[in-house]
Amino acid sequence: NATPGRIYFDAKKAAGKTSMEAMRALKRRLSNVVYRRMVHDQQTRQAAGPGGHSGTTRQSSVTDLPPDIGSSDKPQPGPTTTQPNPHFPAAS
Repeated sequence: NATPGRIYFDAKKAAGKTSMEAMRALKRRLSNVVYRRMVHDQQTRQAAGPGGHSGTTRQSSVTDLPPDIGSSDKPQPGPTTTQPNPHFPAAS
């Protein structure tokens, strides 16, 4: 029961490679397979969205969201008044 790795290794040996050269070629092939899988997984993860599921967003799906208040709608502070502080002498 030959595995794909054994078949590849034996083919390299049959092509005239030494055992070490055939093993080096097999390692390179395996590292390429692992790398391609990692790239695929990363692309899948990026396409999935923030929740790990496709179609998810960071926005809440609650129907009653708080209103968006712009800066012109916010109350502004009134004028400040200076009152003398009895603990500190008045500035001259």
